Formats: sequence, C-alpha cells, structure tokens
Amino acid sequence: MRPSVIDDFLPSLTLSVSWKKEDANLGNTIKPKRLQSQPSITLRDEVDPDGISSSDIRYVVTLTDPDAPSRDNPEWSEMCHWIAANVSVTYNSVSMLPIDGFNAESPFATDVPDDVIEYKPPGPPKKTGKHRYVFLVFAPKNGTTETLHLSKPKDRQHWGTGKERGGVREWAQKNGLVPVTANFIYSQNKKQ
Repeated sequence: MRPSVIDDFLPSLTLSVSWKKEDANLGNTIKPKRLQSQPSITLRDEVDPDGISSSDIRYVVTLTDPDAPSRDNPEWSEMCHWIAANVSVTYNSVSMLPIDGFNAESPFATDVPDDVIEYKPPGPPKKTGKHRYVFLVFAPKNGTTETLHLSKPKDRQHWGTGKERGGVREWAQKNGLVPVTANFIYSQNKKQ
C-alpha cells in the first residue's frame, strides 16, 4: 500500500516551520486560530558540519491536507493549502532559508518566492477530528538552478487532479520535482 501523502524518501535537508506562537514538531497539535498567518520556513543542510551550502537550487514549499473534509471521509483530499516556488538560499555561506512571510528585507532574501497557490490557513470543519497538515519541500529532479515554471493546480481539491486522493505526489511528479524534506502538524476544530 502506498503512503497516504508521499512515497518514502531520504531527507537531505531539515525543515522548521514557525508561526507567531507555535512551531511544527513532526506531529504536534496546533489550534487553527494560531495558523492563520503564513508561517516562517527555515531549511538547513545538516549533512555539512560547517553549515555551508553551495547550492543555488530553487526549492518548492507545499502544504497539503490529506484528511479533507475528514480522515473518515477524505472525499476532497488531498487539499492544496500552499505552493511557493523559486525559494532559494541567497548566501552560499548560510545553510538556512528564512521565508518569514517572504519578507524581502530579510538578510537572506533577494528573491521573493512565487506563490503558485497562496497560503490558505488550515481550517478543519466542525466534527471532523484531527487533520494532518503536511509541509513538503521539493527540489527539481534534474538539479536545475534556473527559475521554476510550475503548473498551477486548477483547483485546491485533489490538487487539480480530479481524482479522489490525488495530491501533492502526482503534482510533484508532473512538475519534475523530488522531495527533500518534510514536517507536519495536526489541527482540529474545537467543536467535535
């Protein structure tokens, strides 16, 4: 049986996701009201002991909900919550990428990434239990450092595939992307 979101892969970066008062910690639960603003993203190359990254690769950050409208009835899943393309590390001597709401004044930001699909805050419906919200970061399979021109899903449900359980896996394959890191949270409506 295939994994519900992405096939197994060996991470090459670590991913930190932060909102004003919360951080994603590989499966912690965060209230929807704390997820309303676009999060800050930090990518780290933990392989290099000096923390030096020489890569000019453009990354793609995605957020998907495989439990829409609920885990018991995922007829809308996967739901695309965010796609940000052309995310890059600007200083080769630094191995992290603060997106921080894509603040162009950040000392690490020279290019403002392209929102292919703008951030839609998690908002699990009433009485649908906990939803998983999965952040995946992708790199071009061919290793290009050129600006990426990705397809935009025609709608958020099923990532525009039109088929139940269609999602980020198919979208990434179609766009020649491979996963490099992931993180996730749970969130649920307080009315259960």
